[in-house]
Amino acid sequence: MVKIALLGSTGSIGRQVLNVVERYPEKFQIISMAAGSNAVLFSEQVNKFKPKIACLSNPEGVSKITEIPKGTEFYYGESALLHAVTDECDIVFDAVMGYAGLKAVKYAIELKKPIALANKETLVAGGGLIMPMARENGVDIIPVDSEHSAIWQCLNFNKVKEFKKILITASGGALRNVPVSELENVTASDALMHPNWNMGKKITVDCATMVNKGFEVIEAMWLFNAKREQIEVVVHPESIVHSMVEFSDGAIISQMGIPSMELPIQLALTYPDRLFIENHELNLFGKTLNFKEIDKERYPAFFTVDKAMEMGYNFPCAVSAGDERVVELFLEGRIKYTEIPLYLEEVLQKTERLPLTFENLEYTDKISRVIVDELYLKRCK
Repeated sequence: MVKIALLGSTGSIGRQVLNVVERYPEKFQIISMAAGSNAVLFSEQVNKFKPKIACLSNPEGVSKITEIPKGTEFYYGESALLHAVTDECDIVFDAVMGYAGLKAVKYAIELKKPIALANKETLVAGGGLIMPMARENGVDIIPVDSEHSAIWQCLNFNKVKEFKKILITASGGALRNVPVSELENVTASDALMHPNWNMGKKITVDCATMVNKGFEVIEAMWLFNAKREQIEVVVHPESIVHSMVEFSDGAIISQMGIPSMELPIQLALTYPDRLFIENHELNLFGKTLNFKEIDKERYPAFFTVDKAMEMGYNFPCAVSAGDERVVELFLEGRIKYTEIPLYLEEVLQKTERLPLTFENLEYTDKISRVIVDELYLKRCK
């Protein structure tokens, strides 16, 4: 029985983790769980799975927790999340959004717990600190993103296996067929209508701007010890090939499947074993696979993230945190879609270069959001 500490239980990834637990109750148990602000759903989950520890980060939601099962310890508040990273768990599944997920990973490493990682900020912002720390403590970081899981599978679950090149696929997002000249008029609803994937709002917008691919490049560099020139991003509208690896003899191995997170989520918990998932068969008959380069005019934000990666230090953290706030403004209808890359560029310009420490990353995360808000108020005048 694998005991899981699930962080981010009410999000898209967290809910699918719980699906796996329900699919194989004889193999998995939720020993602890944490959520941010969706208190109603969290209350339902806690009463259904009856973890030993339940944590809610947003104290305002406590009044909506109608009942706590007998034997469940309940924590709430900003630091509550860390209580879910318990020494009793066998694996920490980090599906939290934002910098809080990085803090949880750091604590899990200190407890020497393996980590199934679905939190981008951990490696985008803090890969230079987290990966050495994980190696020193003998902690395995298991990729959950479909692209990184695909790469991991192509490498036969061996993250230190030699390769020539990694090819990360990108769907192109919901706006991939909208003329570039019309992008300034698209709405949040337009950006959220992804033709292939069903994801959370923030990641769906990041998919449209391809900010997420910039982040995935950074993550792949840390996960697979790759140089930037060893990673290529290709637009693949069908979302059938989830990523590929090219080897020294010219062979390219790909991982294909339907556009769903169920497989990488379950595999992170079961590898090297592969367990059955209903309705996940891929029918290739009649399918055509297309691959093309990134259009710089359509996806300028991708290149901004790439620039942050080259700048190093705390700049990836700045653009990651800034993007969170900018996407919020876009989803609220307060800025145009085409303003997203402009904000990200300005965040980079206004970020002070700082040595890579956890304290500096936390400061950068907070100040980047302030920079975005100040820029917004300035533009509104």
